[in-house]
Amino acid sequence: MVAMTIKPSSSRNKIKINIVTPAPVGSLHGNRITAQRWDRFLKKLGYSSRITESWAQGDTDLLIALHAYRSHDSILRFKQKYPHKPVILMMTGTDLYRDIKQHPEVLISMQLADKIVLLQSAAMEIIPKALQKKVHVIYQSVKAISRKPLLKRCFLVSVIGHLRPEKDPFCTARCLAELPSESVIRVQHLGKAMSPDMRQMAIRYQAKLPRYEWLDEVSHAQALQRLARSHLMVITSLMEGGAHVVSEAIAIGVPVVASDIPGNRGLLGESYSAYFPVGDEKALAALLHRAETEPRFYRSLEKQIHARQSLIKPAFEMRSIQSLVNSVLLSTGITHQKV
Repeated sequence: MVAMTIKPSSSRNKIKINIVTPAPVGSLHGNRITAQRWDRFLKKLGYSSRITESWAQGDTDLLIALHAYRSHDSILRFKQKYPHKPVILMMTGTDLYRDIKQHPEVLISMQLADKIVLLQSAAMEIIPKALQKKVHVIYQSVKAISRKPLLKRCFLVSVIGHLRPEKDPFCTARCLAELPSESVIRVQHLGKAMSPDMRQMAIRYQAKLPRYEWLDEVSHAQALQRLARSHLMVITSLMEGGAHVVSEAIAIGVPVVASDIPGNRGLLGESYSAYFPVGDEKALAALLHRAETEPRFYRSLEKQIHARQSLIKPAFEMRSIQSLVNSVLLSTGITHQKV
């Protein structure tokens, strides 16, 4: 039996794909980074792909929408104009762990979509059983950079993410008061304040805590370089669909201490050894101090992180995207050719 894949023609009749993300051009939001990565993969696969903040009404063979709630209007308008053309919906953390309970548009978007993408396996438990047959889990990949030599004068902890409530961004800052005085932990916090109140809180914590430095927003490349020099990364989110920064830490080999939420468990694994209860700064401080002072525990975290690296290889993600696009185009009869 001859294997079949769909591959657009090299002519002007390429299959046209529109990726919709509400994150604007120039944004360092995870949704924008994901959209840009998928756009690169799709172009490598030979498709005609573009990114917009909403569906631009042009001729489109396939719509890929990030965010069931915020992209609902684009999905609805596309399906009204092209009822037989496919939609791939990528669910975000706020879709799964907040908006699905508050906004009926999320479920409608899921019903309209031909396929639903989750960025980590634990999110499947949120999807209604009747829709689970549409689901594909595709882990976010990272083109790894080398880990840098670690500082000897301190134990450097990175917190990377924009400052907004669902990230519980100051949990790590709060935990510093729980560390013993002899600890040499230092925290670098990278991320844009998403409100004046968040900015003021970051400034106050930095002034108050000698161990804490807020660096505001930096470029993605700078963030990766700082992460690569870190002994540890902390993610304290209340909700996540599958944080790209966790995948980046895995790719580099940096151990992670994570809030105990499905979005983190789906990336790090159910048996990972460094989860803490959401918002519990005392438990977080205890894990940080243990990683700082117990070499065996720290090495075990490194080993567990390395074991997850095969899931976030770019080639693996690109093959997964190709398989998904092939299947949705085949199922909806979009013109294709055998290769």
